[in-house]
Amino acid sequence: MRLADLVVAAVLALLGGVVLYDAARLGVGWGLEGPQSGFFPFWLAVTLIGVSLGVFLQALVRGPAKAFVTRERLRPVLKVLLPVAGFIVLTDPPGPLTGLGLYVAAAFYLGFYMRWVGRHDWRAVVALSIVVPVITFFIFEKWFLVPMPKGPVEDWFGY
Repeated sequence: MRLADLVVAAVLALLGGVVLYDAARLGVGWGLEGPQSGFFPFWLAVTLIGVSLGVFLQALVRGPAKAFVTRERLRPVLKVLLPVAGFIVLTDPPGPLTGLGLYVAAAFYLGFYMRWVGRHDWRAVVALSIVVPVITFFIFEKWFLVPMPKGPVEDWFGY
């Protein structure tokens, strides 16, 4: 637990440093029309760094403790984390690769998650994996006119 606290505090402080740097680039002062673009991110980053330093110091003062997570407790976390990571990569992978788009990746995510974690019947898995992304497509693309990441399947349908 102590090592996990130290690592998380260091990573959050580093993230706060990146935000602080970029906020300073945008301007952290108060202009004629109000706060500059970097004002709020700057103070959020300062708060994040301060809290991270507090957690870091607290972890240093505290002695060695029990394990951060057991294998039994890590398994359900990974059951949620891995499908979400796969969904993100399928939607829009990093680099020059073309993703499947939000709706097709959502169909795969729903189907995989329902079957693997929920142990639902295949009929329910297939039905909801198709119906939910189609409904979501019409809500965002047709009614709200919000373009979402699309892939080759939407291209085939002319969107």
